[in-house]
Amino acid sequence: METNLLSGVEYLVQGLKLILRRGLRRYLIIPLSVNTAIFAIVIWIGIDQFELLLDRFLPETSWLHYFRWLAWPLLTFTLVLVLFYTFTAIANLLAAPFNGILAAKAEQLLTGSAPPDSPDNWVTGIVPGLVSEFRKLIYFLVRAVPLLLLFLVPIVQLAAPFLWILFNAWFFALEYLDYPLSNHGMNFGQQRQWTKESRMAAFGFGGAVTLLMVIPVLNFAVMPAAVAGATIFWCSSGRTAGAVAEGRISKQER
Repeated sequence: METNLLSGVEYLVQGLKLILRRGLRRYLIIPLSVNTAIFAIVIWIGIDQFELLLDRFLPETSWLHYFRWLAWPLLTFTLVLVLFYTFTAIANLLAAPFNGILAAKAEQLLTGSAPPDSPDNWVTGIVPGLVSEFRKLIYFLVRAVPLLLLFLVPIVQLAAPFLWILFNAWFFALEYLDYPLSNHGMNFGQQRQWTKESRMAAFGFGGAVTLLMVIPVLNFAVMPAAVAGATIFWCSSGRTAGAVAEGRISKQER
């Protein structure tokens, strides 16, 4: 398995190609349709309510009305930030029961064998999927809050943006590797250890996901592509064949 930054980026590119193959396309179309509808409604409501706020506090007849042209860029920037983080959280919660199945289908397509602990259907994956997402959300918040505070510390704040980007890249790698690794019985602690063994590739993969997440429209397709890419990442480790043959990964290997 390659362990450099570029190999991590390549996993995501391969994931984008993989979800376009027959049998996996629905995992792109369904979340794309649902998430586009949800966030179109959110953006429409946000813009509509913002217009009302401007009319109330900065009416055209007010001597401060020229500040309105400053308010719209601020709203746009805010919407981008809100969409970036709320999209990830909400989309992953909604898709959690399906992502485990997507990872299993992708692995079966790649290796010819299904992983041993994959969910039988999306219903059985609801509770485990939601529990996993909340666990990752707690992991994110516990580390994100102190990092955000660094933006307020003089001098240190110069390094804060770079640390924030690195943390997001690491978290997105953990977020999406969770699905194929869970299908092989790994808990979150074991997943983190496995990811650390391929740290550079994980940063490349997570960094590519982070970049695509901020591109409008394309970000709706990133989630299934990242799940497929993470599955390719896992399969490229060379441990899949042995795990499938045994039907499990031994605790010693984990």
